[in-house]
Amino acid sequence: MPAKTIDPKKRPMPKQEPFERVRNFDEVALGYTPELAREEASRCLVCKNPHCVEGCPVGIDIPGFIKHIVDGDFSGGIRKIKERNALPAVCGRVCPQEEQCEKVCVLGKKHEPVAIGRLERFLADREAAGGLIEKPDIVSTNGRRIAIVGSGPAGITVASDLVLLGYRVTMFEALHEAGGVLTYGIPEFRLPKAIVRREVEYVKSLGVKLYLDYIVGKTRTVNALQNEFDGIFIGAGAGLPWFMEIPGENLNGVYSANEYLTRCNLMKGFLFPAYNTPLKRASRVAVFGGGNVAMDAARTALRLGADEVHIVYRRSRSELPARLEEVENAEEEGVIFDYLTLPTRLIGNERGWLTDIECLRMELGEPDESGRRRPIAVKGSEFLMKVDAAVCAIGNSPNPLIPMTTPGLTIGKKGNIVADEATGLTSREKIWAGGDVVTGAATVISAMGAGRKAARSIHETLSK
Repeated sequence: MPAKTIDPKKRPMPKQEPFERVRNFDEVALGYTPELAREEASRCLVCKNPHCVEGCPVGIDIPGFIKHIVDGDFSGGIRKIKERNALPAVCGRVCPQEEQCEKVCVLGKKHEPVAIGRLERFLADREAAGGLIEKPDIVSTNGRRIAIVGSGPAGITVASDLVLLGYRVTMFEALHEAGGVLTYGIPEFRLPKAIVRREVEYVKSLGVKLYLDYIVGKTRTVNALQNEFDGIFIGAGAGLPWFMEIPGENLNGVYSANEYLTRCNLMKGFLFPAYNTPLKRASRVAVFGGGNVAMDAARTALRLGADEVHIVYRRSRSELPARLEEVENAEEEGVIFDYLTLPTRLIGNERGWLTDIECLRMELGEPDESGRRRPIAVKGSEFLMKVDAAVCAIGNSPNPLIPMTTPGLTIGKKGNIVADEATGLTSREKIWAGGDVVTGAATVISAMGAGRKAARSIHETLSK
């Protein structure tokens, strides 16, 4: 019998053309058709020792769900994914599979790896289009009550895992809409909010209660919740933005990426004037940083009508921490990348509005503790860049409200809650934490992986 011929290239993702998508906030990637999905799934080698499963933070049976696609059993495929993942439509869109499951795909040693994320998205979208969302069996209630602070990826994972084990789960969300960073941080063109709402409704349909506009630490403290609940999981995210601490950051027209994206996404600034959210339409925008959030902010500025958008990054393209797919999308759309450039001062006019950025040219030296080459300033290379808006996208820390109002909770140097990596258990008895509130801003799937570990620890602890 002749050996199976493997296509060395993964099936490209159909997407909007750049000249079209920069004028709208519709989703850029359009998803696989059933034919494309089965063709891509047939590239899987069905390894006896699937490293891709080890590379997945929530341990999805990847060869298992891919085989269902090859067989045309799409319902069986989504059931297999949901054994381990409550947010497949989200993860299929925004998780960095190229650094996780696809990075260790055996096929990737010689060819392009299987497009695992695109196949996961296909199955989730296929199920939603059919209108029939299957629910797993739920065991009878065990009477124990769990409070979850935050309704982002970590909190949703803990909620879905524990409610299936018979716990009475309640989620508390500070904002007026659930989803955490999925809702306020990731733009519509990368993750439509209808998908986030659909995933949240699915978790609620399992029996999870959700309270919105409920600020734990202010509405009620963690200590007060402990009087009512048997265990608490804190998944409050990382909503405190970092700034560069350079002169002029208090000028009008200077935003943190959190504020800029929250105004556009959660507060519907992109639908102005239907939603009267204040978000200045700038002509020349500079975004500081090189991660996914920086790409989101830059691409959002283009869609809001900016004539010119710059990514200002102090290293070179090869050191960019953003996903290659997002960098390529930004380049296609016309974002200008100013590499080896460091902002040192923001300059405004007499009315307090930003007009210019003073920058330094950089060169790369030896690698630093991150493994990337250290940027070094080139003396005498100062120059001015004319802008009327700047967005700082260099990172975030957890909001200090919960640490300040929860005595005995050990806090790290950057304001993060210290929790055991294997269990999520904090320094306080029967209080767990996970996701960005512990690690700082990271990926959706890593937050879900932390949530899964915490849910397992909560169940083991309370079952004793």
